[in-house]
Amino acid sequence: MVNILMSGCNGRMGQVIAQCVSERSDAVIVCGVDTYTEKKNDFPVYADFTAVTEAVDVIIDFSNPSALDGLLKYAKENSVPAVLCTTGYSEQQLDAIKKASESIAVFRSGNMSLGINLLIELAKTASKVLGTDFDVEIVEKHHNRKIDAPSGTALMIADGVASVRSDDPEYIYDRHSVRKKRDKNEIGISSIRGGTIVGEHDIIFAGDNEVLTITHQAQSRSLFAVGAVNAAVFLASKPAGSYDMSDLLKERY
Repeated sequence: MVNILMSGCNGRMGQVIAQCVSERSDAVIVCGVDTYTEKKNDFPVYADFTAVTEAVDVIIDFSNPSALDGLLKYAKENSVPAVLCTTGYSEQQLDAIKKASESIAVFRSGNMSLGINLLIELAKTASKVLGTDFDVEIVEKHHNRKIDAPSGTALMIADGVASVRSDDPEYIYDRHSVRKKRDKNEIGISSIRGGTIVGEHDIIFAGDNEVLTITHQAQSRSLFAVGAVNAAVFLASKPAGSYDMSDLLKERY
C-alpha cells in the first residue's frame, strides 16, 4: 500500500484524484496540503508541509507553482519522492526541481494522459518523415479558469517535435505584433481559453496542398487522475533521479 500526500487536495484535480484513489487497493491518501484547509475528504488537511506528521511514501502535487519551495524542502528533508503535475514553473523553479532530483525521485510531466504521450510520439514520427517541408502549428484549448498559457502539454508537444528536427526550431507565441512571412523553422503555439473545455490539443503539419492534423481531446479530468496515481505508485520505490511518463510507459508496456 502506497501512502500518498496530496498537495492541492481541495482543488478540482485534487478532488478527482482523491476519488480515484478511494477506488483503488494499492494506494491511499493519508493527508493533504492546501491553502484552503476545509476538510472535504476523510484525511487531514494542512495549510503547510511543516505541519505534516503522517508517514508518507510519495507526494502528488496538483496545486500551484508557488507551493514548490515548501514541497521540495519537505520532500528532501524526509526523502519522499514527488510527482509534479503542476505546470507554469519558472526557469528558476525548473532548476530547483532538477537539483532536487539528485537526492529524491522526481516525476514531472505537463500532462499525465497516456493518449497525450502517445500523440507526442506520433508527432515526433511525423516530423521525422515530413521534415522542414511542412510548417508546424500547435493549438491548445482549455477552460476559462486555467492560468498558464501556453499549456504545459503544448510545450511538451513542441519539445518533442523540436527534438527530432535539425533546423534549430523557434517557438512563436504571438504573431500579431510582427508583420512578416513565416520562417521555416518556426513552431507556432496558440492558446484558447473558454468555458469548461477540459483540454484539447491539435498539432498541424501544413505542407503544399496537404495538411496532417493529430488531435487529442480530454473528455474527463479522471484520465489525468489515473495517470497521476499510476505515476505515484511507480515512483514510490524508485531511487533518486528524474522520471517522466516515458519511463512509466516503458515499465508498464
